Amino acid sequence: MGKYTKADILRMVKEDDVEFIRLQFTDIFGDLKNVAITSSQIEKALDNKIMFDGSSIEGFARIEESDMYLYPDYDTYETFPWRPQQGKVARLICDVYKPDGTPFEGDPRYVLKKALKEAADMGYMMNVGPECEFFLFQTDENGLPTTNTYERASYFDLGPLDFGENARRDMVLTLEQMGFEIEASHHEVAPAQHEIDFKYGEALKTADSIETFKLVVKTIAKKHGLCATFMPKPKYGVCGSGMHMNMSLSKDGKNIFADDNDKLGLSQGAYYFIAGIMEHMREMTAITNPLVNSYKRLVPGYEAPIYIAWSAKNRSPLVRIPSARGAGTRVELRCPDPTANPYLAMAVCLKAGLDGIKRQLPLVPSVDSNIFELTREEKKARHIESLPANLREAVLCMRDSEFMKEALGEHIFTRYTSAKLDEWNEYTRQVTDWEISNYLYKV
Repeated sequence: MGKYTKADILRMVKEDDVEFIRLQFTDIFGDLKNVAITSSQIEKALDNKIMFDGSSIEGFARIEESDMYLYPDYDTYETFPWRPQQGKVARLICDVYKPDGTPFEGDPRYVLKKALKEAADMGYMMNVGPECEFFLFQTDENGLPTTNTYERASYFDLGPLDFGENARRDMVLTLEQMGFEIEASHHEVAPAQHEIDFKYGEALKTADSIETFKLVVKTIAKKHGLCATFMPKPKYGVCGSGMHMNMSLSKDGKNIFADDNDKLGLSQGAYYFIAGIMEHMREMTAITNPLVNSYKRLVPGYEAPIYIAWSAKNRSPLVRIPSARGAGTRVELRCPDPTANPYLAMAVCLKAGLDGIKRQLPLVPSVDSNIFELTREEKKARHIESLPANLREAVLCMRDSEFMKEALGEHIFTRYTSAKLDEWNEYTRQVTDWEISNYLYKV
């Protein structure tokens, strides 16, 4: 039974004086899109009769098959607290359907729903808790973003060192008004870097929440005259922004990753799940780290993971087991960054973990020392692979993967790999400031 019925939404739109409703969905890269309707059209929208042109959306459809329909998820109805109190604006997150009434295979939300259905058929439900980091920078005189910041705060600092404290507080209050349960918010390691953590939840709801979270953070930052960016590495020489994903599976309401009889408190299912993630990680990296810029975060010296290993004792490996046990037992994947499409990232992580469980993949021993201090020979002897070094390498790993083609579906798989190779090729043709400063004067 859902949270809201059609009658509930019609009543709330009327009682709350809602004038506009944004019907939201995402493209294959996780960029939020919407079709705005007036309240007079809400009944039509709730009956799945609002159409849009899919040929204009990145990776969606060709011109000759462009008609798409938006099917609102009633339980995602929310009003925007920052909009006017008279003539309010609300939103509904939608699934994308084809004219024949079947789900559109290019809809990232559908891909995650398919993966969750596979888990449900095995008796499992996936919970995810994200840790989203972002930067708050100054804007210029035209309101355009810069990478300038005047603050010098660091991890857990507070005002007056933390210039973004007031903006972050307003973000938290706004998110709470929209139903988020905020567990923590604080300044991160780099100047102008912040993190707001919200309570874990069922995977589809969490993916929806990440999209809403990013919209709220950017909107409130702008009201404070700042630019919020989720770019993984906006500045050289400081830590980048990640989106660690804490994952667990439950069965009949019980966390199946927990086992009090194991020395680490982990079940055999948890070990299989981790083995599946590690088995497919190189193929998945183009989804979890989707930009050219993503790989400038994944370098030694800035806390981001590079090597495919796991541990319950240190933070350098890709997969970490946080100290909480029992119902709080979870697996933390540390490489994703906040530019990842959350629907696709969760779908491929779940599919990889389920593959580990189904095939009962053996897990290599944990690496409990600092991997960055191991020699090349030591890493080779322990079969420690590294993540792809750049977007091109990641996309080529993905393109050669039958697992990824099956996980994403051929539609998204083909369009995503093609678009990302185009992005890499465009990047390599650019002449950068670094090249000018290093070569122009001496060659």
